[in-house]
Parts: sequence; structure tokens; C-alpha cells
Amino acid sequence: MVSTQKVPQIISVKDLDSSQAKWVGLKKVGYVDQKGTPRSWEVAVRKTTSVFGVDAVAIGNILLHPTKPPSTMVVVQYRPPVGKYTVEWPAGLIDKDETAEQAAVREMKEETGYEGKVIDIGPVISSDPGMTSATLQLVMMEVQLKEGEAMPEQRLDDGELIERVVVSLDQLYTRLLEWSEKDQYIVAGKLFYFAAGMHFAKQGKYAGYSSVVSS
Repeated sequence: MVSTQKVPQIISVKDLDSSQAKWVGLKKVGYVDQKGTPRSWEVAVRKTTSVFGVDAVAIGNILLHPTKPPSTMVVVQYRPPVGKYTVEWPAGLIDKDETAEQAAVREMKEETGYEGKVIDIGPVISSDPGMTSATLQLVMMEVQLKEGEAMPEQRLDDGELIERVVVSLDQLYTRLLEWSEKDQYIVAGKLFYFAAGMHFAKQGKYAGYSSVVSS
């Protein structure tokens, strides 16, 4: 998809009053630190959230094929805040009355076309604690593929242009590094943390760490 579309361009950037913004607000937080010193902090806040107090969900997915190594599906889409194509896992905002699990199943089907089995729901975590109060949950899903099965159709909303790329788990870290070297791409942190964790956990110098600690 990305290769057949026109290249998106940022045509203007201007200040926006928080009261005029639909999705994001800006707050100034006053607090007292550990030494009793009064301080302040500028915080970006989401204007929409679920009744459960969580803003968004990211879907870590493992594709299981009968004759191929385990893989994952990443999505590539243009993100105006960074002015580049991001490489990330499927993700989205949680609707007002949704749970993280319900949102994950919905977003996975919309962005990838696949339906999977939820195997883990992570705790509420911070998206970027130095800048925003936004929170999310990571939901892990397994998708069982069939031999010769065609990739299902996406169910994208108007304005969503999302490319799907299947990457073998054992090549994920290397592929993300390759994407990051291209000027028009940037890798999302959540996905890179996962890939880096797997990569370094397999390194020989760390292989015996757990046995040393347990002893």
C-alpha cells in the first residue's frame, strides 16, 4: 500500500488552543516533590477514555503457521505527529464501554482482517510518562493460520491507510533495525522493546543468568 500511494506531506503546523482540540488537551500540573519543593509540569491528556480508565490498547500478535516459523504482523501507517511512516503493532483507542480485550479483538480484525485468541492481557501501563498521562494495555493474541490461506480483507475506517507486513519472530529485531535506517520510517517503541527483549534474551552471555540468580 505504501509504495503505491502518493507520499504524504505536512503542509502546515500551527498552535492549537486546548479548548479547540477534539482528542488531546494540555494541562499544567502543580505538585510538591520529595524535598518539599513546589514544581509544575506540562502534561498532554486524552479527552476520550474508557469507563475502565484506560485510553488505548496495543495488540501483540503471534501468527502460527503449520509449516513456517512463528511470525508476527506489523502495520505500517503514516503518522502526522512524527511526519513519517510508523512500523508498529496494531493498536487503537478503547471505546467508552469497551474492555481492553474487546478493543483488541475489534482493532485486530479492523487493521489486519484476522481474528485471534487472546492469550494474555497486560496491566495498565504508561505510554510516555514524561509527556502524557495516557495509558494503555498490551493484549497478546495468537492467530492460527492454515496452509495456503489468503490474507483476509481489512475493515479500515475512512482515512485509514494501513499496510500489513508479516515478519518472522526470529527476524523481527533485524527487520526493525532495517526500517529504522530508512528516512521515511520510524519504529514504534512498544514493538521495538518486544523485539529487543527477545533478541538480547537469546544472546549467549545472558543464557545462564536465570540459573545463576536462582542458585
